[in-house]
Amino acid sequence: MHTASLTRTLRLKVQTNAYAWLNAAAIECNDVWNWANATSIDAADRNRRANAKWLSGFDLCNLSAGASEYFEHIGADTIQRINCEYAAKRRIAKRPRLRWRVSRGARRSLGWVPFKAVTIKRKGAGIRFCGKSFRVFERERLDGVRFRDGCFAQDACGTWWLCIPVEVQIEQTAPEREAVGIDLGCKDTAVTSDGDRLEGRHYRQLEIKIAQAQRRGHRRQAKRLHRRAVNQRRDSMHKFSTLLVRQYDQIFIGDVSSTRLAKTRMAKSVLDAGWGLLRDQLRYKGEYAGRTVEIVNERFTTRACSGCGALTGPAGRTGLVVRQWECSECGAKHDRDINAARNILTVGLRCRASMRGNESSSSLAMAAA
Repeated sequence: MHTASLTRTLRLKVQTNAYAWLNAAAIECNDVWNWANATSIDAADRNRRANAKWLSGFDLCNLSAGASEYFEHIGADTIQRINCEYAAKRRIAKRPRLRWRVSRGARRSLGWVPFKAVTIKRKGAGIRFCGKSFRVFERERLDGVRFRDGCFAQDACGTWWLCIPVEVQIEQTAPEREAVGIDLGCKDTAVTSDGDRLEGRHYRQLEIKIAQAQRRGHRRQAKRLHRRAVNQRRDSMHKFSTLLVRQYDQIFIGDVSSTRLAKTRMAKSVLDAGWGLLRDQLRYKGEYAGRTVEIVNERFTTRACSGCGALTGPAGRTGLVVRQWECSECGAKHDRDINAARNILTVGLRCRASMRGNESSSSLAMAAA
């Protein structure tokens, strides 16, 4: 048994007495972001050549030197963090400009106030940032935490959160079982080859209440219900992914595309399932736990019999209502999702075996040479 370090975000709720200050600071951060966006667009228009150079975070920081005297809430360190964050996101997006941040109106952007580690300090029972004292709930979780670059972030309900990346030590234990296959679906978010299920439909369970709140004009209540569904989905996926990583050494997931299905009539159910979130959690947890997490091709895994391999199962969208079926070749009775998960496990193990065979043959060829 050995330990590994994992970077996670510590998320603490800020008390309401600081919301007015944070809202004003967020407006100033939006102004800096929009200035960086406009400056980058202007530089791109002037340098329309083959060897055009995009403005980096360092360039934007030099151009914004001395701008902190025009703002009442944020300082130079926050301005530099915004410039570097903008340059990094523009480079990843590979676009000449990003979205403008809107400070007012119905379509305003959610509040965001980044900070550097040197500008935030623990002072008594609160936190000191840019001359303002904040109090957070569960402040005992900050004991022994070394502050790093983070931010104050606002959710759709208007609640502000303190987000700080921290390093957590995780013990890597030996797995109990060899491998498992996971089939992703809409009725059950995930079903394993051993029969374990992750129930989804968190939004569907609250859909009637959300519709009633929207018809009454209670937008804040509707946002809170949406947040409840998101929290329930994230919590259940964390528990399920942690259980899988602890039990299995090799995890194989089907490559069903949520982006494609989100363009169909199944969009609401697909987005409610949250397949991408589950994949991401399994990837980073498996990486730090020393597990193998792979995405395999799940073509014909629903139709194929896990016993004999014959394509006798239900097919097409009309076959989605069939949850139990019997193979006409071997007579085996199958649960639709468990059978698909077993086929995914078989495909994953076959791919791993072929990879090992190629590596061994290449090593033998090198040794003979």
